[in-house]
Order: sequence, then structure tokens, then C-alpha cells
Amino acid sequence: MEKAAARPHGILVAEDDAQVRRISTFVLSDAGYQVDAAEDGAVAWDRLQLKSYDLLITDHNMPNMSGIELIKKVRAARMALPVILISGTMPEDELKAHAWLQINATLPKPCDIVKLLRTVKEVLDATGDVTGPDRPPRSG
Repeated sequence: MEKAAARPHGILVAEDDAQVRRISTFVLSDAGYQVDAAEDGAVAWDRLQLKSYDLLITDHNMPNMSGIELIKKVRAARMALPVILISGTMPEDELKAHAWLQINATLPKPCDIVKLLRTVKEVLDATGDVTGPDRPPRSG
């Protein structure tokens, strides 16, 4: 009996820099992930209302809604969603003051592609498949 092929992990990338967003999306898609992108935290939040993901990768400094504000909304909504925060300037004070944000990894900008892919794999491996065999697959 053949084992069913595993579905690719779904990743939402929230990044306001169009070039960084395109490169990140391409690299992650090329690595076999199902990737959606949002140009800011507000658009990312809207996407999270419509579709579930296995991982959120977000920049911090974005217009309309920062990465930290997005993560606060995700946690307030009790979404079991691993998060990687990527930023040129890490909001260290906010991260220390809000440990409940449960950020799984942080990466400095500019981010090396190999390090990004390794971190994504590590976070997904550590958190496991959030849909799991007893939960329905994400829609979309």
C-alpha cells in the first residue's frame, strides 16, 4: 500500500519590500513550500482570516500594521501558528516585554537564503504539522 504524498507546508510571507517579498516567495516556492505573500501586516491579517497556514514569516517594520502588531493579533485570536520574525532592527524591548508572542525564530535583515531555508525547516520540524492527521487540511 502506497503512502499518500504529504501536502506541502503553507507559508504566509508578510513583507513590504517588493523585491524581498518576490525573492522570499520564489526561494520558498522553489524549495517545495506553498507560499502566499502580503505587502503589509494588515493584508497578511486579512489572508489569515481566509486561509490557514503552517508558518508565518513577517517583517517587523511595515506600513499599516507592523510585524509585532500582526503577531499580537494572531496570538489574541489563539491561532496555533509558528512565526519567524525578520527585521533589520529587532524590536528587542517589545520582544522581552511580550514573551507571550511566542516567536519561534528571529532573523536579521539582510537574511541569507540558506539560513532562511534552514530556519524554516527547523521551525516546521520543531512545531510539527499544525493540521495533523486528525485535523482537516487547510483550505485554499
